[in-house]
Amino acid sequence: MSERGPSYWVQQFGRNELPVLARTVEELERLRADADNLTPQRISALVLHDPLMTFKVLRYIQERRHRSQMVDITTISHALMMIGTDPFLRHFTHQQTLQSWLSQDRDALGGALTVIARARHAAIYARDWAMARHDIEIDEVTIAALLHDLSELLLWCWAPRLARLIEKLKRQSGMRSEAAQRAVLGFPLIALQLELARSWQLPKLLCGLMDVRHAASPRGLNVSLAVAVARHSANGWADAALPDDFEAIGKLLGTSALQARQRVVHVATRVAEEDEWYGLPPQSSPGPEEEVVAESEQVVDPPLDPSS
Repeated sequence: MSERGPSYWVQQFGRNELPVLARTVEELERLRADADNLTPQRISALVLHDPLMTFKVLRYIQERRHRSQMVDITTISHALMMIGTDPFLRHFTHQQTLQSWLSQDRDALGGALTVIARARHAAIYARDWAMARHDIEIDEVTIAALLHDLSELLLWCWAPRLARLIEKLKRQSGMRSEAAQRAVLGFPLIALQLELARSWQLPKLLCGLMDVRHAASPRGLNVSLAVAVARHSANGWADAALPDDFEAIGKLLGTSALQARQRVVHVATRVAEEDEWYGLPPQSSPGPEEEVVAESEQVVDPPLDPSS
């Protein structure tokens, strides 16, 4: 077990500029070249495919906030309003990519991309349920789910040996995630996540939404359930934890567990198509019996574009 605490890893992660997805850099270049159709909405939709880029934008705006600014910027669309489109593109277009950062460790790159794709799934689940609940600020819930596992992602970037060991313990010993993290690191990754958020000035509201201690609130529960479903469904739709997830989602949305399951599967089938964005094969589709949605229970497609 490592004797290094969360503060040590925050310092390590801060030694270099965070990389972003190569796809993010490519798409930003395309947006620059298509100036006539460049909008904050298109930029926001792009950024929210990449938790690393999302975090960097929020950190950038927090570090430059004016003393008179009393309210934190908690969404990418608001950050773009404060920065401006042209200054944003000038600052963020040329960045190191995750693919180049991990070019010598393809296994670590695969682990990092898997976490990123799972985070995107969690964000879309969270968005769908926030829309169903008529949340006051849907993008905040979406971003909190997207960034929930940032510490795990950074571990794949800076300490892939430890990340692999955690995965090995979970796979071979059947350990739950937190137990495996404690065995390898000496603390759960959520502790590192919250230390990162505080040290790197993530808005307090988003920190609260990511903190499991606040999961009793509807918004916090929305985030924690979205993260759980994304993690459990990545193991396959027969994962033993999913029935309890569906029960909890049903209570959150005021529906039955069956309706909650159907809603999740409906969204999952569509969002899996986005896995190509990350260079990964689509997540396995639910079985035929899970795809059947009664006409009276049909759910409305949530927009996959978080800026819409």
